[in-house]
Amino acid sequence: MIRGVTKYVKSEAGYIAYQVIGDGPLDILFITNWATNLEVMWEEPSLNHFFNRLAAFGRVICFDKRGTGVSDPVPLTHLPSLEDWMDDAREVLDAVGSEKAALIGDTEGGLMAILFAATYPERISALILLNAYARLLRDEDYPQGMPETVALKLRGLFERTWGTGDMLYLTAPGVAKDERFRQWIGRYQRLAMPPGAATIFYGWAQRLDLRSVLPGISMAALVFHRSDSQYYRVGHGRYLAESIPGAKYVELPGTECYPFHAGGADQVLDEIQEFLTGVRAAPEPNRVLATIMFTDIADSTERAATMGDAHWREVLQAHDSLVRQRLDQYRGREIRSTGDGFLLIFDGPVRAITMATTIVNEVRKLGLEIRVGLHTGLIEVNDQEIGGIAVHIANRVMAQAPPGDVFVSRTVKDLVVGSGFLFESRGEYKLKGVPDEWRLFAVQTTGPSSRRLG
Repeated sequence: MIRGVTKYVKSEAGYIAYQVIGDGPLDILFITNWATNLEVMWEEPSLNHFFNRLAAFGRVICFDKRGTGVSDPVPLTHLPSLEDWMDDAREVLDAVGSEKAALIGDTEGGLMAILFAATYPERISALILLNAYARLLRDEDYPQGMPETVALKLRGLFERTWGTGDMLYLTAPGVAKDERFRQWIGRYQRLAMPPGAATIFYGWAQRLDLRSVLPGISMAALVFHRSDSQYYRVGHGRYLAESIPGAKYVELPGTECYPFHAGGADQVLDEIQEFLTGVRAAPEPNRVLATIMFTDIADSTERAATMGDAHWREVLQAHDSLVRQRLDQYRGREIRSTGDGFLLIFDGPVRAITMATTIVNEVRKLGLEIRVGLHTGLIEVNDQEIGGIAVHIANRVMAQAPPGDVFVSRTVKDLVVGSGFLFESRGEYKLKGVPDEWRLFAVQTTGPSSRRLG
């Protein structure tokens, strides 16, 4: 996995931070909205995947605009303009020796990308816009925009929720309940810029209007938009495609504003690669052997009602933190949180069983009982999600386990012969939606035979 290293170029306005990912023959300049942080972005696995896919066929260039992230700060009384940020982009391109680059503008970054492409066409080979717009507010000849009253309310909401991740419920509702992602986006925002500056930029971005610039874009253009986005309405993308001469338009289902997040990122990347190189990526092998673990807190609804919302949130956060700490220790991978549990995968069953027995015992200190189910089989890996019958089997195995037990399939038991684990047969089960009957086994979770791996 390639990761960028932060470097600096000195401009008249101060130091601009940038990173270069990959060394392909095609330069790709990526511009997202006004709030970025080059260091924190690598903490999000789906963003890692997105940039590494781009770096497979190009040299990806990212930068923190002046006043944001790890670039030099600016006073609130003299915030930069689009022209200032375009100067930052040119400084970075010059610093890395890029004479001409494909330009990707994401959400509000599309505004700067549009203006840069029209102003410096000799520096841009192609323009790609992702969930972008030329104007956000409604006008007599732009009915797809939002009313001024709505924009005013959103500015207040934006200021109140900056650094919390709560705006995801509007901009990316599909991931808003993913606690791990919400924590990351909140941290990303807080380390990008303070709420005062962010709110000023948000109101500024709402009022920009670059519609008159669109007919002057002369390079090849590709416009993506999500059809069900609540904030970046699909009408914005359709307008861009209709107004940019010769633009190709791709409309994908979904509500997410982030092109890199699981559930369609590879569709976007396949289109970008074909658009820029003329070659669509060959399908990579996506079936791998893994041990799948499902966990679930027993009687969570009743416990939440007994504890009260505030106390329950504290206990649930402690549970999640404990599981994730152990996951790092035993080299597992979190696929998703299920609210009251997790879907996790491991490259071998020994570490999976060891972690399962460990967390069953440790969460009891929080006053919780969890059930765990394990199965080893072939899974289909798609972006940041997994699928296949093995996943369903693991889920059904977990559903049969009583609170405090770790249930495994016979496949798992047979794979760890000689490892020191003790198993007790719990009989044959008919697993819902899965053919045949399955013999399940309970793992001994306490005592001298419990195994610990460092």
